[in-house]
This record gives sequence, structure tokens and C-alpha cells, in this order.
Amino acid sequence: MSLEDTLYPLLKLYEAAPQPVKSLAGRAYRAIPPSLRYGSGYTRFQREAHDVESWDAETIQRYQVQALRESMIAASKAPYYAERFGACGVDPAKFESLEQLADYPLLTKQDLILHREEMVNPQISANQRLYITTGGSSGVPVGFYLQKGVSRPKEQAYLEAQWSRRGYREGDRVAVIRGGVTSSKAKGSISYYDATRNWLILSSYHLTLERLPEYVAALNKFRPQHLHAYPSAALMLARGLEQTGTRLDFDLTSLLCGSEKLTQESQQYLEQAFAAPVFHWYGHSERVVLAGQGRTSNHLYFWPTYGFVEFGAPDANGYREVIGTSFHNHAMPLIRYRTGDFVKLATFPDAELPMIEVEEVMGRDYEFLISATGRQISLTAINMHDRIFDGLLAVQFYQEREGAVEFRYQPGPQWQSSGLEAMRVGLLKKLGDDFALALREVSEVEKTGAGKHRWLITKSG
Repeated sequence: MSLEDTLYPLLKLYEAAPQPVKSLAGRAYRAIPPSLRYGSGYTRFQREAHDVESWDAETIQRYQVQALRESMIAASKAPYYAERFGACGVDPAKFESLEQLADYPLLTKQDLILHREEMVNPQISANQRLYITTGGSSGVPVGFYLQKGVSRPKEQAYLEAQWSRRGYREGDRVAVIRGGVTSSKAKGSISYYDATRNWLILSSYHLTLERLPEYVAALNKFRPQHLHAYPSAALMLARGLEQTGTRLDFDLTSLLCGSEKLTQESQQYLEQAFAAPVFHWYGHSERVVLAGQGRTSNHLYFWPTYGFVEFGAPDANGYREVIGTSFHNHAMPLIRYRTGDFVKLATFPDAELPMIEVEEVMGRDYEFLISATGRQISLTAINMHDRIFDGLLAVQFYQEREGAVEFRYQPGPQWQSSGLEAMRVGLLKKLGDDFALALREVSEVEKTGAGKHRWLITKSG
């Protein structure tokens, strides 16, 4: 197990400590070599991410067949998969070609909600599993297990390999505007320093024209090499600088923008506003597949060694659902998982990398809740990566007027009403003290005409 995974249970204690304590502990932690912090898996995945860009098709296919076989053998140890594989007449031990994957059943988010504990590989002990949730940003909060010593070092290695395409190097100074809670008060602090990573964490909840000078001052003092932000937050900062005629007094090496849709027009605007290249990528909390822009191309390339990606049939506009099978996480593999995300394959491939190439991800438009003081709270920032949504089938925000929001939740068979107060506290920590929050149980959340879940409904009142 990596040192990072060993210390993970202490994270909340670290975050609650006074800044001088955090700085001292963080600097000591950062002085430890990355291979020890993240574990031996980090070095392996670093090497893998570097090498795969030069692999030929045969080498990639050979790797994928082996990784798929290992994932499906691990999955078959779990009761849920054992039953489904048996019903389909498939045997992972006999998996020898990519074409055989079509014989295996698809997995949905609903399956994951209802049968999560039955999908756990009993041969991986409980102390080797790390529980994570998707946060509900799709309207369907999903919980699952990662494998300690594997999943997190792998994610770190592959993200850094992607970011290096825009000049990132391990240890660089990074300013982050990605949902970190610096204060639950509307007039609270906008930032804190994370010495464990040499990152300045800036609030994405307090970014208004009124408080823009505080952000500019913090950034100019820290002088980051990279801005790691939700696209919506980066755009708000850029527009604020433009509207006020303010400039940062340092040069950025890159903007690292993930977790939300980023249009070509928005990317061009950000690159002009900050005079730095933007790197955009697609991934998700389940960590099944990952795709990032090339070094010169703005198309997204799926890493063939991170997970195996398939696509559903194209719709009328050419969008196809992303279906993924996870590699390396043998605590709870996800086999042929329907992500609910849609992409458009490249019509005219740049073929910069030996990977499957897409030209567009169909993400949600930027969605915001408006507080009583006019703050815009991006729904992406309200991701709840803990257990407060456990047992719920769907969640949804409803807002008619500024400062008042109703949180609707659809219970599943395992929902415990004793979790209501923890859910209220967790949501208010993100929203802040200039919101009135009401919780409402519903038999079904409102959906689109196509039957898709909606994370936010707003009505003019």
C-alpha cells in the first residue's frame, strides 16, 4: 500500500488543522520521494503512460487482452459477476481476443447502485479497498471501491503524463479552482495553501467581481505555473479580468481544464485571455477510461492502457455512448460499464497518437445555483465524494429564486433516513450560509423528454 493510501484516513484531520500546522506537515510530506508517497505502482504507471505512445497496434492489443482477462477473472470472484457471467455462458479464463468482449453483459449505473456490495472481489481484503462516490453530478450518485496502492497512484501517473503535453512537471506550482471548500461562509476566506502538493487552493464558490481583487492578489503572490480549474471557473476568472481591465503580473505555462465540457470557442477564449495553452481531458470518478488532448491536437485520445473503451451505436447527431472496462482495480472491476457519457468519434483524425480519437465530448452546459448574495455556485463543484448519498437512486436541485434551493432525493431500498442530517450538513458546507436549503423526498426526480436525469431545474419566480 502507498503512503498516500495509508494516510488517507487522516485527510479530514489535516484539512481541519491550522494553516501553520498544515504547512509544516505538508512540506515534510512533499519532501518524501514520489515513488514512496504514491507507492511502487506509481513508477510502473508512469513508465507505462510514457511508453504506450510509441507502441504499435499489435503490442497495444496484446496488453489489452491480458488486462481485460485479469479484470474479468477478478470480477468473476464476486457473486454478482459470477452469476451474470454464468448466465451468459462466458469464462474469463478463456478470454483470448478483443472480439470476445461482446459476449459479456453490459453494466449500468443502476446495477451499481443496487448491487455494489455483490460486485466486490472477496479475495481483496477490506483494508485494501477505498470507498469513493461519483458525487451525483449526473443526477445518479454512485458509490464504488478502488484498490489501494493501485487506483490512486495510477490516476496520478496518467494525469501527470497528460498534463506534461502542455509543459507540466511533477512538483510545479499549481493554483486550483475546482470545488475546494475554503469557507462555508459567503464572506469567508477565498484560499488556503496545500503544502503537500505545493498547490494554492482557491474557492470556486466565492468568485465574483466584488472579490476578484482578492483572487488576483493571491495568484500574483503565489505565481503558479499552472491553473488547474473547472472550465466554468476559468471562464469566470477570465471574464472578470477582462471586464475590470485587470492583468495577472506573471505568465502561466498552461491551463489544466477538466471535469466539464469545454467547447472549442471557450478554449480559444481562455488561451487568448491567459496567453497560455489549455489542456482538456475526459475522465470520471469511476476511473474506468481516460482521454486527453494530444500535444498539438485538440482532439481527445483514449489511453489504451488505462482501460478498455467501446462505444454504443451512434444517435442521429453521431454521438455514441462511452462504454468502459476498468484495468488494474481488482477490488471491484467494472466490466462493460455504460458511463452515460457521449462522444463523437473524429471524422478527420489527426492520428497524432496510436489511440482511439474523438473530436467532441457531449457534456452538460455550465449549470449554476445563485445565492442570496449573487454568488454563482457551479454544480460541478458540489460533487460529494463521501457516503452521504448512499442508498439514493437519484438526486436533483430545484431553484425558483436566488438564495433558496430545494434538494430532491429519490430513495432506494437501502436508504436510511438517519442520513438526512449528514446530507443537509454536507450540502450546506458546499453551498454556504447565504442559501436556504430544503430537503424533499420524491418518488422520482424530474427527467428530460428523452428520459435522462437532470441535475438542476430552475424556474423563474
